Amino acid sequence: MNRADIINKMVDATELTKAEADKAMTAFLDSVKEGLMNGGKVTIIGFGSFSVFERKARMGRNPQTGEEIEIPASKTVKFKPAEKLKEVVSGRQSKSSSGSPEVDAG
Repeated sequence: MNRADIINKMVDATELTKAEADKAMTAFLDSVKEGLMNGGKVTIIGFGSFSVFERKARMGRNPQTGEEIEIPASKTVKFKPAEKLKEVVSGRQSKSSSGSPEVDAG
């Protein structure tokens, strides 16, 4: 499923137009990015949490030459699914009738 598919599902599930659904999707994604860029954690209850993970610098090998190289420290995004999402994906629980988990702005 990609962005366009999600927007189409939003249109089908709500009374939003495609343009409004796209604008809502953009606002949501921008909010998540902003929360992460500020070093925070973004939690969507019933779905999961996004957080920034800092990787330490480490030594690696160039696979072509075998030469040892230093891999610099970097930041990446980590996602931890909520227990509720894990249950739905594994088939242990049916999807909620509303189809939308609660959102925690913190």
